Amino acid sequence: MKVLANDGVSQSGINVLENAGFEVSTTTVAQEQLINYLNENQIDVLLVRSATTVRKELIDACDNLKVIGRGGVGMDNIDVEYARSKGKHVINTPAASSQSVAELVFAHLFGGVRFLHDSNRNMPLDGDTRFKALKKNYAKGIELRGKTLGIIGFGRIGREVAKIALGVGMKVIASDKFVGKADVKVEFYNGQFINVEIETEPMKDVLRHADFITLHVPAQKDYVITEKQFDLMKDGVGIVNAARGGVINEVALVKALESGKVAFAGLDTFESEPTPAVQVLMNGRISLTPHIGAATNEAQDRIGTELADQIISILK
Repeated sequence: MKVLANDGVSQSGINVLENAGFEVSTTTVAQEQLINYLNENQIDVLLVRSATTVRKELIDACDNLKVIGRGGVGMDNIDVEYARSKGKHVINTPAASSQSVAELVFAHLFGGVRFLHDSNRNMPLDGDTRFKALKKNYAKGIELRGKTLGIIGFGRIGREVAKIALGVGMKVIASDKFVGKADVKVEFYNGQFINVEIETEPMKDVLRHADFITLHVPAQKDYVITEKQFDLMKDGVGIVNAARGGVINEVALVKALESGKVAFAGLDTFESEPTPAVQVLMNGRISLTPHIGAATNEAQDRIGTELADQIISILK
């Protein structure tokens, strides 16, 4: 059987599949040529990440396709229900990248409270001539310990974020439409651990009480955070979005940053990917990464092997 990993897959995943007798190709085929390629090469399994879309047209045109796999969590680039209605298996790896995304959230938080995103822009330009002025500019950082982190969306990634926050010494509050409470197990290097039970609250209460807010929700039809929600937040709040573009109204975010309502933001996802708005990219109070939440070596290894195991279970 043949597998096309059109957006790539880890070598560990390739090894598992090849050892099970699959033929794996990591050729990147342009979207407009994908249907022809799948049919001409009789591909049984198509693996994608976020770059390739799998819509009804492709699903209808490729009879030989048995499995569609998404390396990651969100499957908004796949017509999932339609594919399943046509007898295709659709799989993803919801747990594989949770730790990586959570650590990136804290990279943005640590950077934000100490102005690292702005300092790293300005030190190469002015560090040799305005050192004392820059030191004064960045001398009013704050600590995360003792502060309250509000988590919107308390699934796998939200809970991984909570583990790090608890380890740092933060208070954690959370909101989720589908989760009433969750046990968060914080594990330490020497085998010791603590369990912390967190009950979720209405989102408006989380927004009012949090010093920092991080979003971990799927793609939405409407904004989760816009002017109304910013008005509920504390003055000087920090906010991070490593979930999906369009979760935050970026126009409202820039306005809140300019007014001082929001002290800083960290964005890994954007409304208009892959061409984020210039006013977002140029704002000195926004810490920016190009949708790399799951892009660690460890996460990619886990994604590859999890996909491989599921494919083998389905087709073998």
